Order: sequence, then C-alpha cells, then structure tokens
Amino acid sequence: MLESSPAPSGRPAIFLDRDGVIIENRDDYCLSWEQVAFLPGALQALARARFAPHAFVIITNQSAIGRGLLERATADEINARLVNAIHASGGRVDGVFMCPHAPDAGCDCRKPQPGLLLQAAHELSLDLGRSVLIGDALSDLDAGHAAGVGQAILVRTGRGAQQLSRAGAARASSFTVCADLSEALDTILSHRA
Repeated sequence: MLESSPAPSGRPAIFLDRDGVIIENRDDYCLSWEQVAFLPGALQALARARFAPHAFVIITNQSAIGRGLLERATADEINARLVNAIHASGGRVDGVFMCPHAPDAGCDCRKPQPGLLLQAAHELSLDLGRSVLIGDALSDLDAGHAAGVGQAILVRTGRGAQQLSRAGAARASSFTVCADLSEALDTILSHRA
C-alpha cells in the first residue's frame, strides 16, 4: 500500500512557490521565458543557501495550462530554464512539482490542496514535519498546513503584502512574515545554526 507521506527519517525540504517568491508574479501569467523576471536578490539568496541540509523544491500552480493559454511543454521548458538559471547562479533545486489544472478542475494538486507537497514528499523521501514552505499567498500556506509541513513563511513580495492584509490577526499568528526570499532563507538557516 502506498503511503501519502514518507517516514519521518527523510530529510527536510524548503518548499518554494515560484511566482511571487522567486520570479515576479504576473496578472497575465508567465507564458514564455522572455516574461520571466527574477525578483531582486532571489538568485543570490538561493546560492547562499545551497549547502543547507534541506531539499529545495519548487511547487507551483500554473492554471494558464488548464485555461488553454499555455502548452504544458512550454511550462515545462520555463521551469527547466528557471532551474538552469538557479544552478548557473550557484543555487540548487532538487525538484519541481507543478499543478497544470484550472481552478475549477477539482484536482488534489492545486494549492491550497496538499497534493503537490505529498507527491514531492513521496518521490524525494522528505520529512514534511521538519520542512518549511515559503509562499506569497495564503493558499500556499494552507497547502503546507494540509500536508503537515512544520513551518510556513509568507513573503511580502508578489501577492504577499496584499494577502497579509487579508489574513487577520489570529491567522497571521500561525506563520512567519518575511520581506522576501532572502530574508526567509536567512531566517530558516539562522534557526538551524
């Protein structure tokens, strides 16, 4: 029988949302590599964190595929070039997991559902309870919570500042807020030191 998550002996992960955390979030979707713009400091932050004991895993909703605006092959190419750019800058990515479905598809992988995280945990032997999720939307954090991820960080980049204003005080106490990916990674790694 296939378990939904691995035994706690796996390594922890840093789960990264893509749009709004690593690259700029576009209201009209990122439909080609030419539209990719890395957020200031993101590549440098990933390079600084490369020796962390965590797996670095990108988890991303790409509803433009399900909406018929983007071919799956093009989305895969964008993700591959993104990973290559991170590697070329000295960073590391251990996996990319993408939901291609439209919001009304009813899938279990579109955040806030936990499917992408559970799939990553199974395929990469990750310990979700010792892992951290960094996102710019409450739906990212909800997916982490539903999957049993131990810590959630909301960055103010992308949609983060707007999402934070919607969170409410009680909800905001359940996650850490950082200015950007650089501060989030520094926060994670300083707690390990």
